[in-house]
Amino acid sequence: MSSVDGVSSDFRKMVLGYGLTTAEILYRRPDRDWLLQSYVWQQYDLYPHFPALKEFLSFWESKLDGKLFAVTVAHSKLVKPAEMRAVDGVFRLH
Repeated sequence: MSSVDGVSSDFRKMVLGYGLTTAEILYRRPDRDWLLQSYVWQQYDLYPHFPALKEFLSFWESKLDGKLFAVTVAHSKLVKPAEMRAVDGVFRLH
């Protein structure tokens, strides 16, 4: 996460419509194709086309040996404030 003018690149992406995307990738072990293994990928990406995820999966299929079995995607599209409130001058996180 880099910062220019005090604003993180992740926040800039959120303002442009990116949301945090998490993908659970199930793949077959190359040495034991009957065994599935899980990999979790997380990055800011654009809903509904997910170009960053598609690029990663393309890399996976072309460069890695584990054959993809299933990909489950979760995405948070909205920019929302942290859930905080001031109480007697003290911030309490819930």
